[in-house]
Amino acid sequence: MTATASAARPGTVPVDLAGPQPVLDVVIPVYNEETDLEPCIRRLHAHLADHVSYPYRITIADNASTDSTLRVAERLSREFPEVAVHHLEEKGRGRALNAVWRASDAAVLAYMDVDLSTDLAALGPLVAPLLSGHSDLAIGSRLARGARVVRGPKREFISRAYNLILKSTLAAKFSDAQCGFKAIRADVARELLPHVEDTGWFFDTELLVLAQRAGLRIHEVPVDWVDDPNSSVNIVKTAAADLKGIARVTKATFTGEIPISRLREQLGRQPIGVEAPGVPPRLVTQLVRFAAIGVSSTLAYLVLFLLLRTAVGAQAANFTSLLVTAIGNTALNRRLTFGIRGRSGAGRHQFEGLIVFGLGLALTSGSLALLNGSTTPGLVLEITVLVLANLAATVLRFLLLRGWVFNPRRQAATQKEF
Repeated sequence: MTATASAARPGTVPVDLAGPQPVLDVVIPVYNEETDLEPCIRRLHAHLADHVSYPYRITIADNASTDSTLRVAERLSREFPEVAVHHLEEKGRGRALNAVWRASDAAVLAYMDVDLSTDLAALGPLVAPLLSGHSDLAIGSRLARGARVVRGPKREFISRAYNLILKSTLAAKFSDAQCGFKAIRADVARELLPHVEDTGWFFDTELLVLAQRAGLRIHEVPVDWVDDPNSSVNIVKTAAADLKGIARVTKATFTGEIPISRLREQLGRQPIGVEAPGVPPRLVTQLVRFAAIGVSSTLAYLVLFLLLRTAVGAQAANFTSLLVTAIGNTALNRRLTFGIRGRSGAGRHQFEGLIVFGLGLALTSGSLALLNGSTTPGLVLEITVLVLANLAATVLRFLLLRGWVFNPRRQAATQKEF
């Protein structure tokens, strides 16, 4: 994929900070928060005025409040030009965020809870990677390394249990789904939000799971977070709704109701596609390539063994077949599995590869000797034992090649010497 194609993908182009429209829109969803709303907005507005140099907006999303929350919000909007009010006739945090985010003209969309449990010092690190195009979503995490959290054991247990459930059922890779402190690129949100069904507290989790499976980059910010003892959240009711949401998303993924493949093609960040000399591929890639080469080497070994066995005997056939395939195996793994090119160090690699071959030979020859010493095996039993011994030798070979022969630290040290 070319750089031009990559830049065209939503979320990857740096945000223009000099435009007339708001760069950041921070949404505060509220329901009957007439007491906490005003101090929240004043504190947030003061923080943004002191720390943000680009245009911003604070949007109060009123979720059908029945007290004076809406009147307080409208008064604050008249006092501060940067404060807007969006009133909804129905309750639901997810419904409010979906509605306000989809209607916003800002480049980056954020939200936080009205209690401001999360220290606002994390807002800059939350938004920065989205402005630069480095990441697509950003979440505050109370469970990431470096976070500082003050809350009771009950909420701590529930939070960790919930995230454990997400990891085991939805294969979530993010650490904290429910911290009320998140941001998303607007161009990415426009593509994801139509597929997010939940209107309540599961909205965050559903959005994050969808983003992860679509191949988007999620940035985590460790936060300082102090629990609000007056929180009105019904933990049992919320947990039950979340479990139902997990089941629904799991089903939708299997049935194809959520178009993950299309979203991944449209939004997903592709592999870098760069192979640097001396930099080995990732472990999973190494294992796949090593396995493919190992299968080819084993087949070649068996063919050679069968051709030579009747002429020179089992032990000599085993030695010759292993030697020939070991040389080819080392050369192929050097280039394809561990990403080492050029002639530098090739002789040393082959020599050390032969030492590894010797260990494999000892394993297979020892198996043959033990077999022939205890019984008179037929061809099928002899080949079976050799295949099993070769499998064990293959595991040993991979560990030694990766940790010793082609160890990247040794390669770097060798290059420095020259």
